[in-house]
Amino acid sequence: MAYSALSRTTAILSLILICSFSCSEQTAPKVVENQAGWTNLIDKDLSKWDTYLSFKHQNGYDGSVPTDEAGNKIEPIGLNKPGYNVFTTFEEDNETVIKVTGEYYGCLASKDIFENYHLQVKYKWGDKKWIPRMDKMKDSGILYHSSGEFGVEHWRSWMMSQEFQIMEAHSGDFWSQATSAIDIRAYRSESGINPMAQAGQDFQSFGENGDAGKYCTRSNNYESPLDEWTTLDLISYNGKSLHIVNGEVVMILKNSRYIDENDNAVPMTKGKIQLQSEAAELFFKGIKIRPIDKLPAEYASLYE
Repeated sequence: MAYSALSRTTAILSLILICSFSCSEQTAPKVVENQAGWTNLIDKDLSKWDTYLSFKHQNGYDGSVPTDEAGNKIEPIGLNKPGYNVFTTFEEDNETVIKVTGEYYGCLASKDIFENYHLQVKYKWGDKKWIPRMDKMKDSGILYHSSGEFGVEHWRSWMMSQEFQIMEAHSGDFWSQATSAIDIRAYRSESGINPMAQAGQDFQSFGENGDAGKYCTRSNNYESPLDEWTTLDLISYNGKSLHIVNGEVVMILKNSRYIDENDNAVPMTKGKIQLQSEAAELFFKGIKIRPIDKLPAEYASLYE
């Protein structure tokens, strides 16, 4: 009788373990690239990107055309020029990683134009920095709604765009590139303090012709430690955008636009994506994008 009961108990436990193992196998999440319409934007050849390089900017650069020691104008390196290896790839844990040396100012620019999307990017800092950032924080960025010619902003390296900044302790900040403009929920500047994004504040006008300036800091620092990956999400829909760092909304933006040569405000809701090289070594992985037909419900109320 005892042996029979023990046998039944053992059999039941075995069935439970088998079922548990089987169920966990069946419900394990799929790789992200296969879910919900995501498109992976990285491959080992960077086939979905162009490369643009401008200059090795020097200390004291003031936005003017760079010149050599004789005063002659230095031309930018340009588009897709071989031999510089600022952007390369390698495999790590069965995933393609982009290495950005940062030695030259420039960018990876997507070949495709995107509108109404959710973009996700993971980044991690390297160890190296270059002039003119040797004594400054490591810096890069995601430039979205990018259009027109390269080299039209202060550093003569990027297209007109809106910037989701990547920077030590400042990922999620906003910069206007060239004549772009946008409205951000933020505290007003006071006594020389930069405006800071904050949900619940009124929208302030930033960028070209904006009374709040061309720069806004994120609401808080949610970055991972320097040797770990930080996940950034950019949600863009009909001129509205959200800067999200490790799942936390750090900036709420709307009314994306640029100011044309006639001083008219023109809607700016689509364009290429640029990933900056800006005098600091870093790594990107997990770059993926999917189209959206509305703002996710959990974020729509942020604009009310």
